[in-house]
Parts: sequence; C-alpha cells; structure tokens
Amino acid sequence: MDVELACDFDLFGLVSSARDYSLAWALNRALRLRLCRQPELLLPLPGREPLVFSHYLYVTDVLTLRLFRNRALVPSALPKPFLAPDVREYDYLLAITNGGQELAGAPLVHRLQALPAVQHAVQFDPDTLKYKENLIL
Repeated sequence: MDVELACDFDLFGLVSSARDYSLAWALNRALRLRLCRQPELLLPLPGREPLVFSHYLYVTDVLTLRLFRNRALVPSALPKPFLAPDVREYDYLLAITNGGQELAGAPLVHRLQALPAVQHAVQFDPDTLKYKENLIL
C-alpha cells in the first residue's frame, strides 16, 4: 500500500555557484535569519553508500526554514546524486514552513533573485516531486 505524503512547506529552488556556508550567510543577512549548519543529511540507498548533503536550519516558535544542497557532497557513481533528482538544475533547495507573507511566493523569489549569490530562484509545488519524501524530515 502506497502512502501519499502531503508537504506542508513552501519549496524554492536556487541556482547558485556559492558555497553552502556563503549562501547561508547571504540568506541570513538578507532575510534576518540565523541559519545554522546541521549534521550532514544522509540519504540511505539500498546496497550502496548513503548520499551526503549539507543542511542548514532556522527554527522559531512559528517558522521553520531549511536550506539543502541538492547535489551530494561526496562524489557518487550514481547518475543522479541529488536530494531531489526531479529538479537537479537547482543547486540548493529552500523549504519554508509557516513563512507568512514575508517569506512566501513571488515576494520571496524577488528578494532571493536580488542577492548577488543567487543567479536564479523559483518556487515550485513540492507535492509534484517524485522524491519529495527526501525533503520531509
């Protein structure tokens, strides 16, 4: 029996050549956050080494924001070493729960694209992703 997972967060894809810590710092300054590096996210694969991804987190009483690197940190022989292979053209994924008006939709996309570290940003529906369970922690 397949269980359909519902995503309760907004998801943004970021194209950026910046290192993860530089992007987290830029987001912290621009959005007044305190993203903190977390232990690497390990994505287990049957019969293979797990894929390893960097992960940053900011949590308040009402807001949760996660920044994920989409490409695995350790080189892999897999053809798709991505956290979300459906959107592999994005270097980073930003998941926001309860972002309110300030951290949602088109206004946030415009703020992200204004950052020198971000070449392109887009919002997409996480429920359309085939591998959305990789983003649910």
